[in-house]
Amino acid sequence: MKASKRKRLDAKGWRLTSAEEFLGLTREEVALVEMKLALADAVKAQREKSQLSQNELAARMKSSQSRVAKIEAGDPSVSLDLLVRAVLSAGATKKEVARVLAATAR
Repeated sequence: MKASKRKRLDAKGWRLTSAEEFLGLTREEVALVEMKLALADAVKAQREKSQLSQNELAARMKSSQSRVAKIEAGDPSVSLDLLVRAVLSAGATKKEVARVLAATAR
């Protein structure tokens, strides 16, 4: 954000804050959200790397294309275990999953 815009907002009583502070998330909740988003990105990347369509990945998972779309979009209703199952079904190794999760710890 430009400094001039920030200054105008401050003058009008607006306060710039983080999503964590605005939503009142704990450190653990932030970590979980970051892990889920990283895994969602990894599912799409691995699916594309493996040259799979969403339908093909869904068939491997015994799920639906719309569920794969939700997984890749980072839908909050998608569980952590489904994200891990999806990335493994797309062809990732356990080490690759561990690397994705480790990268969120930085």
